[in-house]
Amino acid sequence: MGIHWSVFFGILGLVIGSFLNVIIFRLPKEESIISPGSHCPVCNHFLRPWELIPILSYVFLRGRCSQCKVKISWRYPLLEGLTGILFFLVAYNNKSGSFGLFTIELIFIVLLLVLAGIDWYTFRLPDIFTIPLIIIAIGARFYFPEGPTGWESFGTAVVAGGIFWLINFIYPDGMGLGDVKLIMGIGAFLGAHKVFIAIFIASLSGSLVGLTLLSLKKATFSQPIPFGPYLVFGALISFFSGDLILDYYAKIFFS
Repeated sequence: MGIHWSVFFGILGLVIGSFLNVIIFRLPKEESIISPGSHCPVCNHFLRPWELIPILSYVFLRGRCSQCKVKISWRYPLLEGLTGILFFLVAYNNKSGSFGLFTIELIFIVLLLVLAGIDWYTFRLPDIFTIPLIIIAIGARFYFPEGPTGWESFGTAVVAGGIFWLINFIYPDGMGLGDVKLIMGIGAFLGAHKVFIAIFIASLSGSLVGLTLLSLKKATFSQPIPFGPYLVFGALISFFSGDLILDYYAKIFFS
């Protein structure tokens, strides 16, 4: 897509990112994501239209509620901005010309971000998002010719999920079944080669963050760390740069 369409979808991503914040905050508490409207969780002040502009409202309000002045979490503008950037990149890198596949890729991004956010705050990866991720990923690979084939997608989901299930079976405290389903969805969408890049990046980044927190005494060895956000981070890196990483690897070891 051209730069103008990419910018359009980037702006759309900012708006969708704002709604993803609502899903991440309310769904784990079994609250409606529609009613009541957006409001301050402390003083219940209902946000006015100018207070709902992604990122800009946070800047104008200086990160505080306009009524009670309580601090607004930085995660709100962060997720809005991240969603906008990812939507822009998906549109900008779309070379297939298939609007159907493009839409599936945006859904893939949305599901990953929601799962990462919920897992980060609740240590849960709800089936309401992981199961559709698996089904959509496999179905898309059977329907669209670009990327891994449908059977490769299915096989990758089974193998990657089987490895994580075995880890969960041996060490249930270190890996949850939600992680198993998440890696199945990621594997089905990315294919055999890219999913292992995602797993490697997730393991490396998770280890580095964990060691950093331990060294700063911000965490203990007994404190659980959600693995879902790191899997999502690895999946996003592999989705956008997996081919470059594989080419670089091939040049080093096979040239």
